[in-house]
Amino acid sequence: MLHAFKDQKNTIVAPATTGVSAIGIIRMSGPASFYIINQLFPSKNVMHQPSHTLHVGWIIFNTKPIDEVVISLFKTPRSYTGEDVIEISCHGSPYIVESIIQACVYFGARMATPGEFTLRAFMNGKINLLQAEAVADLIASENKTQHNIAIQQMKGGFNQELQLLREKLIHFTSYIELELDFAEEDVEFANRVELKKIILEIKNKIKELSDSFQYGNVIKNGIPTVIVGRPNAGKSTLLNTLLNEERAIVSSIPGTTRDVIEEVMVLEGMHFRFIDTAGLRKADDQIEKIGIRKTFEKIDLATIIIYLYDSTQINLDELHDDLKRLSDENKIIISVANKLDLFNGINDTFETSMNEKYPHIIHLSISAKNKINVDFLKKELVVQVQKKYTNSQSIIITNARHYEALNNALNAIEQVEKGMSSNTTSDLLAVDIKKILYHIGEITGQIDINTDILGTIFSKFCIGK
Repeated sequence: MLHAFKDQKNTIVAPATTGVSAIGIIRMSGPASFYIINQLFPSKNVMHQPSHTLHVGWIIFNTKPIDEVVISLFKTPRSYTGEDVIEISCHGSPYIVESIIQACVYFGARMATPGEFTLRAFMNGKINLLQAEAVADLIASENKTQHNIAIQQMKGGFNQELQLLREKLIHFTSYIELELDFAEEDVEFANRVELKKIILEIKNKIKELSDSFQYGNVIKNGIPTVIVGRPNAGKSTLLNTLLNEERAIVSSIPGTTRDVIEEVMVLEGMHFRFIDTAGLRKADDQIEKIGIRKTFEKIDLATIIIYLYDSTQINLDELHDDLKRLSDENKIIISVANKLDLFNGINDTFETSMNEKYPHIIHLSISAKNKINVDFLKKELVVQVQKKYTNSQSIIITNARHYEALNNALNAIEQVEKGMSSNTTSDLLAVDIKKILYHIGEITGQIDINTDILGTIFSKFCIGK
C-alpha cells in the first residue's frame, strides 16, 4: 500500500464490480487515463470531448474487438478522485473485464491497490478522512441503521461538529499566543473566564461524541443478546422461533445444549446476535460444566440478557436466586415467563415480587413453541436498545480510531482545565490546547497522518473503490 502514497502521478485501473453480472464496470484514474482509452477506443478522440459525457463504441486491442462499451468521462478536477477519470461499462463477463484491464495496463496503467481511488480523493482534497472512512462503512452496511450512520458521516455531520470545536479553540489559541509576544508587559488578551466556558463546552461535546461509541459499536458489530435460564425452560425453542428455523436441538432431556450457539438476525435495522446457552444448574457432567462456564462468559459480554423460565416448574425462591445472579443495572435484562399456552400469564405474586426487587428488569410472558407474544418480545428488544443508547444527538461514532482520538482529546482538555486552575503560564496553556487540536485533526486528517495509519484505513476498502 505504501507505494500508493509515492506514485500519485501514475494512472491506476481496477474493476469496480466483481463476478458474473449483466454489466461490469472498470475505473481508471490518473493523468494518462484519456491517452490510454484513446488507444483502445477508436470511435472518437475522447481528449476533445467534454467532461461528464457518455460515449458508445468498441474497445479494440491488437486489432481484435473485445466488447462494445459505454465510456464515461470525468475530467480533473470534477471527478471522484480529483484526477482525470474514465469509467468503462462493459458486459459483466470476468473474461471481458480482465481483458480490458490488461489492455489498459499494456498502455501504461497499473493495477490499483485496495481503496486507492478513495485515497486519491482524500489526498487531492475531494473528501476528508472522515468521509473516506464513511465510504468504507457505507459499502459494508448491512442494515438501515448502519446505512444511515454512514450516509450522515459522508454528508459531513461529524466533520461539521469537529470543525466548530476547532475554530473556537484556534480563535483562543491565537489570543494566547499573542500574549506570548507581549510577555514582558504582562498583558492578558484571552479572557480566562471565557476560555473556561469554551473548554467546558468543548469537553461536553467531545464526551457526548465519545459516549455514542458504545451505541455505534453495537450497531456496527451486532448487539450480543444471550438467552439464559434453567434446563428445559425452552431456550433453544425460543432461538428457533426467533430465527424461524430449526437452528438448535430441542429436547426434553435436561442439559441438551452444552455449547453456545450464535445466530444473527435484523430487527428494525439493528443486528442482534442471539446466543443460546447451556441451562443454569449444578452439573456433574464435565462437558456440561464447561458449557455452563461459557454461559457466564457470554453473560459478562452481553448487552441484553433474556432470562427465560417455566413458571409452571419454578418457585419464587428459585426465580429470585437466578435474577440475583444475573442482575446488572448496566445491562438490559428481560425476564420472560415461557409456556404461556400452559398457564394464564405471569403469576401475580411473581410479578409483584420481581417488580419490587428488580425494578430495572422488564417482565413478559410468551409461548416460544406456539409463537405467542414473541413479536412483543422482538419489539421490546428494539425499544430497550433505543432507550438505553439513543439520545437527542444525531452523531453516532462507530469507528474505534475516532473513539481513541476523542478520548485523547478529552485527556488533553483535562490538562488545560488543571492548568487554568493552577494559573499555568500562557506558553504551557497553548501547548495543551494544541494537543486538543492535534487529536481532533487526527480524526479529520487535517494534520499529517502517519502513512501506516492511512495504509491501514484504506487497505480495508475493496479493489476499485
